[in-house]
Amino acid sequence: MGYIAQKPKIAYDTEALRNRIPGWGVDLDPKDRPAVPKEKFNPNTGAHWDFPERQVERWPREKSPEHKFLTPVFGTACPPKGLSGAIRRYAYTLSEGRTAHWLLLLGADRVDVIESRLGALLRGRPDNPITETGVLSEFKRNGLRARFGQRRADVKHQAVDLLLFAATYLIIGRAVYALGRAIAGNGRSGSEPEEIESKGLGALWRSVRMTK
Repeated sequence: MGYIAQKPKIAYDTEALRNRIPGWGVDLDPKDRPAVPKEKFNPNTGAHWDFPERQVERWPREKSPEHKFLTPVFGTACPPKGLSGAIRRYAYTLSEGRTAHWLLLLGADRVDVIESRLGALLRGRPDNPITETGVLSEFKRNGLRARFGQRRADVKHQAVDLLLFAATYLIIGRAVYALGRAIAGNGRSGSEPEEIESKGLGALWRSVRMTK
């Protein structure tokens, strides 16, 4: 088709489409749309309550200051615990409109990862990053070829992902190393080394001694 001054009619006629495709354009007329008007009050909803029965709150749940009370139903699968839980509870004392609220929640997630991995290590079931991350597939499934030159959007943040992943293990390794040195030093001297207190590891050392 050559270039012409008038725009050609490329859209099909509505009636022709309706005749050809069953159900096409069924919501073209606003009267046929259940959501129009958007807020249409219908008192005959079938609900037997004015306010839904509320879920029992077994521990003080986090609630943003913007909300008057908790929602009738809320999750209980991952209750806040440890240092990460304390950070989350403090974050919910701040408004959701503040950046600090969300940054604290992001930081609490990272702390939770460290706590979980350290807990798994203390229970004798440490994470296995080799098998759990599937890093071996990078060498068996053409990881580099699939990653570079393919315009993948996730390549841009993979360096940050690697840093966040490795940082938790580096922190745990540093803590285990410091704890090992503390235990070895205590075995030689028979008392708490002053070096532990100076490095802020006194509380951790005391908890280890209590578990003996």
